[in-house]
Amino acid sequence: MDISNNELKQFLELPTGNICDANGKSGNMDAAIKPIDPRLKMVGPAYTVRCHPGDNLAIHRGIYEAPAGAVLVVDARGYCQGGHFGEIMALACQKKGIAGLVIDGTCRDGEEIKEMGFPVFCRGLNPGGTVKETIGVTNGVIQCGGLTINPGDIIIGDSDGVVAVKKEMASVVLKKAQAIAEKEKEVKMLLCQGKTTVEIFGFDKVLNKDK
Repeated sequence: MDISNNELKQFLELPTGNICDANGKSGNMDAAIKPIDPRLKMVGPAYTVRCHPGDNLAIHRGIYEAPAGAVLVVDARGYCQGGHFGEIMALACQKKGIAGLVIDGTCRDGEEIKEMGFPVFCRGLNPGGTVKETIGVTNGVIQCGGLTINPGDIIIGDSDGVVAVKKEMASVVLKKAQAIAEKEKEVKMLLCQGKTTVEIFGFDKVLNKDK
């Protein structure tokens, strides 16, 4: 089942922690993949790219092919000795209407990308250059941040990191995540009334079991 644009926007209203819990406590990428600008959030269907480490030609190809609203998800095999993506490519993405980038590797031009307001999630920054020699693979199954990513999987990013949700489960996960968020509102209200987490979640039964 395809997810609607309205449902995609609703994902942006939820923290990735709630989404991950609703997704069976799974779908979270490696902790090292973090946003260049933690103030930005990102959501969209994955358009996948596999490039040769240190070669970013396939990413240029992905920018050209990806539809508006997609998140470019790039398998660079964790290569961190050069910047596969920078300011020029970020501007190209913005002009194309691409929603953001996740790369299992490093980028460069971090300050410029921050100023542009384009969401980028990566393993870090490295000013080193890259070559443009290998066409690579686009719109196929890839590995990124310890996960298998299929084209169209829903990718959500915030200051905590990135969560991927299988496209066929996206609507179900969204509803579960919204229910978790509502439950947490109740918990916070009870905490403000003087209750403890031990009482609210019933942990006292376990902690006092042997007393």
